[in-house]
Amino acid sequence: MADWKNERTESRFGSVPRAGGDVQGRATYDEGLRKHMLSIYNYMASGVLLTGIVALLAAESGITLALANSGLWFVIALAPLGFILAMSFGLHKMSQSTLQIVFWSFATVMGLSMSTIFLRFTDESIALTFFATAGAFAGLSLWGYTTKKDLSGFGTFLVMGVVGLLIAMLLNFFLQSGALALVISVLGVLIFAGLTAWDTQRLKNEYQYVRGTQMAGKAVIMGATSLYLDFVNMFMFLLNLLGNRE
Repeated sequence: MADWKNERTESRFGSVPRAGGDVQGRATYDEGLRKHMLSIYNYMASGVLLTGIVALLAAESGITLALANSGLWFVIALAPLGFILAMSFGLHKMSQSTLQIVFWSFATVMGLSMSTIFLRFTDESIALTFFATAGAFAGLSLWGYTTKKDLSGFGTFLVMGVVGLLIAMLLNFFLQSGALALVISVLGVLIFAGLTAWDTQRLKNEYQYVRGTQMAGKAVIMGATSLYLDFVNMFMFLLNLLGNRE
């Protein structure tokens, strides 16, 4: 996730026009914010679409099965993490165009790594889970955007929850416990649902620091990556709960 500052105070990137102040300035700020968030959602939705297309084509063509039976699958499964680390640590060194290439490459590799769902679950259950996730994501993101409640305090708790999930998943890799897998899936849905609302509000608040700067374009891509990860992870955990296996 992007490591932008999230302070409520004014920033060197510019201050937010206060309510009751310059009405024209407020309207300009709000219009810029809407365009900024729309760009984030467009990138995020395009990334999800690319991932889905790659996953479906890989499964239908037999590429997934061939890779799963080779030593390359381990590399493909870990490759998305490498892209995320590259984007996070190389953010200030990369140009915006380079960051775009990394984002699309990340979405493509994620499609390959997720293509096994078409071998494990029925097409109908994948479609139903996808639309259920899309509906939940839209509602949670809208709430995170419009709520007056400060969600920043939940950030540390939710990130710790993700770390706990990773540890539990690693543990269950050896235990192969059905009960633990069920608990992990339920918690995964709840945690990434919370992250969807939290990330949306965080990205909305960050606009005041990046607007009008060279970082604005990069902020869009990194914001889209955050919401992309929230959506994809919520979808996968929900699929493990509701999906009908082949």
